[in-house]
Amino acid sequence: MGPRGRQSPSSPLAPTQGSCFFILFCLHLGTSCPQACQCPDHAGAVAVHCSSKGLQEIPRDIPVDTVLLKLDANRISRVPNGAFQNLPQLRELDLSHNAIEAIGPAAFSGLAGGLRLLDLSHNRIRRIPKDALGKLSAKIRLSHNPLHCECALQEALWELKLDPDSVDEIACHTSAQEQFVGKPLIQVLDSGASFCSTHRKTTDVAMLVTMFCWFTMVIAYVVYYVRHNQEDARRHLEYLKSLPSAPVSKEPLSPVP
Repeated sequence: MGPRGRQSPSSPLAPTQGSCFFILFCLHLGTSCPQACQCPDHAGAVAVHCSSKGLQEIPRDIPVDTVLLKLDANRISRVPNGAFQNLPQLRELDLSHNAIEAIGPAAFSGLAGGLRLLDLSHNRIRRIPKDALGKLSAKIRLSHNPLHCECALQEALWELKLDPDSVDEIACHTSAQEQFVGKPLIQVLDSGASFCSTHRKTTDVAMLVTMFCWFTMVIAYVVYYVRHNQEDARRHLEYLKSLPSAPVSKEPLSPVP
């Protein structure tokens, strides 16, 4: 017999230790920092700083327990659908100073309830994707974007919670009404102007024109139908007149017995 206290290689502790190492390895992967980014301590929460890293797209290996994510000052041009769907604890998202032009309708899916601040300022956004931003309860920064002021933008802003500190810096880069180009959007709306009223007037005019065209077509068809029937009736009458009349008998009628 061997000395007491020595454990054989087949001891059940070996797989247990292996399982512990595997779990620790998985936890390490789950909290690893994306390449070229930094993950400093942020009040005991996971913060990921990827500012000014020359990124052209959103990293895919962001830790799932990230609370603060800074992607500002990069070259990101689009935010695809589901870009942050695996970050349920995300509270602040900074996408400012990029080249964002397109935002998918489901780009921020999974963040509706938890996100508190979304910074989209200093980008190339012309139209607000209402489907993407309308469900968020976060404060949204949209200043310094080449926005096109129209009815769709006005309706989208009614559903957004804009950051009050930057709302005065949202201006009309282009507009459906030229007199508002270059003016702060909030100032335009506060003055009582409405882009939707012009849109509705244009729609009403188009509807009236369409109805008038249909009415004209109906009248023209009725006139054509009546004239065509009159022509047929005239031809039929002339035909009847051209027929030879039956000879009338001149013999006296015999008396009735």
